[in-house]
Amino acid sequence: MEKANIAIAFPLRGEWYTETSPVDRVPSHGTDHFGLRYAFDFIQKDQQNISHTGKAANYFLGGIPLEKYYCFGQSVFAPFAGEIVTVKNNSSDGEKASWIHDQTTAIRHSLFFNPKKDGFEAIAGNYVVIKQAAGIYAAFCHLQKDSIVVSEGQSIQQGDYLGNVGHTGNSTEPHLHFQLMDSAIIEAANGLPFVFAAYEKYNGHAWELVKMQLPAAGERIRSLD
Repeated sequence: MEKANIAIAFPLRGEWYTETSPVDRVPSHGTDHFGLRYAFDFIQKDQQNISHTGKAANYFLGGIPLEKYYCFGQSVFAPFAGEIVTVKNNSSDGEKASWIHDQTTAIRHSLFFNPKKDGFEAIAGNYVVIKQAAGIYAAFCHLQKDSIVVSEGQSIQQGDYLGNVGHTGNSTEPHLHFQLMDSAIIEAANGLPFVFAAYEKYNGHAWELVKMQLPAAGERIRSLD
């Protein structure tokens, strides 16, 4: 991964599981399009490494209600002070996470998505973009319908509440997709490398303080707030 000159705060509170990270591969999501090069996915898991309280088989059958996922509805916070430049809140979360529905959606988007016709909301669901400075923007995707409390043009401070983790757009289960990029126009953006200023990582025995680094996929981390 390229050397990062941008340090930001971790945008979540409590304990989280790193599902996808640029520490493991770049581009982290398999493409450089849409500013995805250094993007993260965060979920929550219990000690049995499960992200919900439902029956696993139900995901492949009738689906799992979203409220059974630990991270669904969890709060998302601004990682730096800046200006809200984009808010999209037109996508429904649905009632359940379902393998058939979610995989069908993913395949359809991979084959037929047209950024000029469909708009990034078809993939990102409800999302917010924050501008820190010229050429530095953060995107928070798959947010819960009607949970977003900020408006375009609004000035915010680091730590301000933005909205909740949801299951909108191209999402296989409730999670937060987070990325830094060089443009507010996601369809034309390039991803930016960055680090989290400080967080804690579980080393298998205890929590240890980590500064100016990034978590790898499979790591459990938690905020200092």
